[in-house]
Amino acid sequence: MTRTPSSVLRYTAFDVDGAGGNPAGVVLDARGLDATRMQEIAAEVGFSETAFLTGGEGRRLRIRYFSPLAEVAFCGHATIATAVALAEREGTGELRLATSAGEVRVGTRTESGRILATLTSVAPAVREVEEADLGAALTALRWDAAELDPKLPPRVASAGNDHLVLAASSRTRLAHLDYDLAALGGLMARRGWTTVHLVWREAETVFHARDPFPPGGVVEDPATGAAAAAFGAYLRSLGLVLPPARVTIHQGRDMGRPSLLLVDVPAGDDSGIGVSGTAAPLP
Repeated sequence: MTRTPSSVLRYTAFDVDGAGGNPAGVVLDARGLDATRMQEIAAEVGFSETAFLTGGEGRRLRIRYFSPLAEVAFCGHATIATAVALAEREGTGELRLATSAGEVRVGTRTESGRILATLTSVAPAVREVEEADLGAALTALRWDAAELDPKLPPRVASAGNDHLVLAASSRTRLAHLDYDLAALGGLMARRGWTTVHLVWREAETVFHARDPFPPGGVVEDPATGAAAAAFGAYLRSLGLVLPPARVTIHQGRDMGRPSLLLVDVPAGDDSGIGVSGTAAPLP
């Protein structure tokens, strides 16, 4: 089967009233495509990720994700985009998506006239960061350790793939992102980190985030569902929220693509984290 980029649906996920968000490609029928062709399509599309439904029956489907440079185990915003695209064609309901990171459940429903999709991550994990890795990350980011928020200590968090979580002590520090792409990308490749999740806490359950994504060939991701899920696990692990809790993450504002991610943190260290958002088709 031969596919071209014209077969790819284009959505922006975690948008705000149809604007902003993170663009994702979606191929609803990728049966017969091999990894080489999916990688080529993702590169041609040029978004941070493109999702491919490669098989399954009914509401149980196999999904793969490719950045322009490589396959990734899980992608939150492309999952939201895929679920909304399917709901528009087949109706809302529950999906079970087999990802390389494990099964991810996704529910869709109509809310305020739009389709809202909620993914539930695989069981998350949170661990401490090696001092040498933290130092290398701060150097590449051109951040000083004194600019970190001591109430939100650095950790590596995962809810499908690994993300280094660093909290800025001020909104100004978060707003000025000027990092060494090669140095940070090399460190992330060696450690298997998908993004660096940079956050600033506005209120108890309201955060602003930025996500450098050099492993995907992207300087910055405007909305990162996988990192949001990992961050929910981080907050629960460190006792920074009292579950069940809903956390609001504003992302993409500093790059002119405002995005809104709603993170539901249930009780239980092994419970998956919920991430909700809308998605709008792109012209």
